[in-house]
Amino acid sequence: MYDALWNPVRIGALELPHRLGMAPMTRDRSAYDGTPTDLNVEYYGQRASMGLLITEGTQPSADGQGYLLTPGIHAEDHIAGWRRVADAVHAGGGKLVIQLMHTGRISHPGNTPHGRQPVAPSAVAASGTMFTLEGMLDFPAPRELSLDEVKGTVDDYRQAAAAAIQAGADGVEIHGANGYLVHQFLSSNANQRTDAYGGSIENRIRFAVEVATAVAGEIGPDRTGIRLSPGNPFNDIAEADTRELYLALAQALAPLGLAYLHVVAMAGDPLLKELRAAWPTALLVNVPGAPLEERVALVADDAADLITVGQLALANPDLVERLRTGATLNEPDPATYYGGDHRGYTDYPALGERPGTARP
Repeated sequence: MYDALWNPVRIGALELPHRLGMAPMTRDRSAYDGTPTDLNVEYYGQRASMGLLITEGTQPSADGQGYLLTPGIHAEDHIAGWRRVADAVHAGGGKLVIQLMHTGRISHPGNTPHGRQPVAPSAVAASGTMFTLEGMLDFPAPRELSLDEVKGTVDDYRQAAAAAIQAGADGVEIHGANGYLVHQFLSSNANQRTDAYGGSIENRIRFAVEVATAVAGEIGPDRTGIRLSPGNPFNDIAEADTRELYLALAQALAPLGLAYLHVVAMAGDPLLKELRAAWPTALLVNVPGAPLEERVALVADDAADLITVGQLALANPDLVERLRTGATLNEPDPATYYGGDHRGYTDYPALGERPGTARP
């Protein structure tokens, strides 16, 4: 049924055994200082057969943190922790791509060790609330980045990419989706700047292009990907010109020769076909909530080179084997998605294991 998935594929510098990858998923189980833990090592190692594992969002700087217990890649302890994760994934035959996620205004001082006000393109608070140790609190108003700070933030991504490779990762993915910092620069409501980074489409895509250029220049374009979610209103994002914006962004990024573009799309979105035509290298597609058959059809129809899945990989550490053999799939438990211990994280059984027998 899923035959189209099992052909090998090259994504930039990475030779992959099949066309099914693990999507990035925030799980909030790192140490408070952002260092990956033993649980993180086990979790990713269990899923190495996914081939391409894109990690949870990982802050490229202290100011990039938004949520509690998310990992970082800007300190020596972070590098050492991720090296253990990379070793576990490589031992299982997989490739590890660390996703660089600066959350921008989607943050709260109470969730960060330094306790500073969040930073963003503009001093515009997002509508909504954030989980903190004190409960659910409104997003605070962020501080607008100065021009020098914008340049410094671009360099934070570059240094984080270098750190990821030092940690043994096979590449990095720039998180330009889901309402976080890169997406905030793209949007017409979060970005109200009047300088070279705001206003026109050309200006609003500038930050994303500069980040991608810096990262690709540091670690190589064939180890650099970027994730985008055109039209996604998550985290209070509004885009009045989605088609024009993302086609312009794709055209501006294309000359860099990045390893891949990773698009979060709705099933049947016509923009996906246009992005496929405009993009010169590999296209990865994530279609949240769509039946697996519809996602696989994207590969079979050459509308994508590889598909990524989240909840299926979360609940099935041996998803590839289960799909190849037609085995029953584990059901994910939403109550254990974020935070906590091994339950709902490393205790989903593989084939032949009884539920609850995975190592705690």
